[in-house]
Amino acid sequence: MRRAVRPAAAAALLLGLSALAPPAWAHSRSVSWSSVEIEGQGARIVLRVPQLELTRLPWGAVSGALPPGLAAYAISSLRLEAGGRPCPVVEGPRLLRSPTERAALEWRVACPTAADLVLESDFLLDVAPSHLHFARVRRDGAVVERVLSDEARRWPLLATADGGAPAGSTLGGYVWLGVEHIAGGADHLAFLLALLLLARRAADVLTIVTGFTVAHSITLALAALGRVAPASAAVEALIGLSIALVAAENAWLLAGRPRRVPVALVAGLAFMAILAAVGVGAVPALTLAGVALFCGCYFALLERVERPLRMRFAVAFAFGLVHGFGFAGVLAAVALPQGRLLTALLGFNLGVEAGQIAVVAAVWPLLRWLSDLRAGAWHRSVVEAGTAAVCGLGVFWLVSRAYA
Repeated sequence: MRRAVRPAAAAALLLGLSALAPPAWAHSRSVSWSSVEIEGQGARIVLRVPQLELTRLPWGAVSGALPPGLAAYAISSLRLEAGGRPCPVVEGPRLLRSPTERAALEWRVACPTAADLVLESDFLLDVAPSHLHFARVRRDGAVVERVLSDEARRWPLLATADGGAPAGSTLGGYVWLGVEHIAGGADHLAFLLALLLLARRAADVLTIVTGFTVAHSITLALAALGRVAPASAAVEALIGLSIALVAAENAWLLAGRPRRVPVALVAGLAFMAILAAVGVGAVPALTLAGVALFCGCYFALLERVERPLRMRFAVAFAFGLVHGFGFAGVLAAVALPQGRLLTALLGFNLGVEAGQIAVVAAVWPLLRWLSDLRAGAWHRSVVEAGTAAVCGLGVFWLVSRAYA
């Protein structure tokens, strides 16, 4: 019984400490987007940024009027330059109508010349050094895009030798972007860790990774191609919920499958669904009710099988669908032309898979080595501590994203 209590106690402690954490801990990968339409020596710039990202700045989320400080920050950190000098702003910035979870700012600039144009972005890099900015440029009917970061802030908009559009991001660039995204996505890595903690055989690992890969590839493609458009706030909250649920399953198995664990989970999800039905939280009530039904059926099935870890494919697949929507959030808002989008989608997905395989290759052999030690208590202690930490993080991400 003492062993069963330790993971729950540690998770409760972590959850309490997380309440003191700064708001930025609740963020997923920091991203923003812009579109630049160049006509002669003038250009229209539209910057789109999640409201959650704006909480990193002194002015916070935008509601109603555009704070003058935020307007000045936007035009100084996202610049179209000509001849090495920023093009003067001739109109704006002003707020555009946009989904509630995002803010959109528009302004116009006039450049002294249409030659030697450079787009440069420092946006949010002072508060989030890993921030990625997706820039899309339309000029003379051609559309190209590039990802700007702390290592690559400037994008020369020079025409090619045949007079075509400037070079955008390549397949290799999107592969690397996918690797960076999985490496910097603490929530996705926590989910993978929770799934791997109890894996004992290579077949278990293969099943888990396959289920997760197939599922998130499906939803990544659907969302990036515009076939579905899930609410980003709900997706981010559900990612936190998926982490907490897998960690709770680990604790349930370690404790000998007590019935009170799934009962408490289903009751908690039902309560969240009731709150959502009256307008509290970012996750729809029907979604939470569906997750509660899934959990009830899944735990009831686990009680009747001899090797419950073989069922991890179902969990990895079900919640991998949600994580795929989270991956797609990076590409979906770029609004690339179909030909460019397919290249970006393929490269990004390959990069995510490469990063995921690297994480599994690094973590699972260590867990396997610990389980083979004569002092088996070391392995159990690591699994318990890992379960507690992941559970605390999952609950924190769920609460901070759904009820912020």
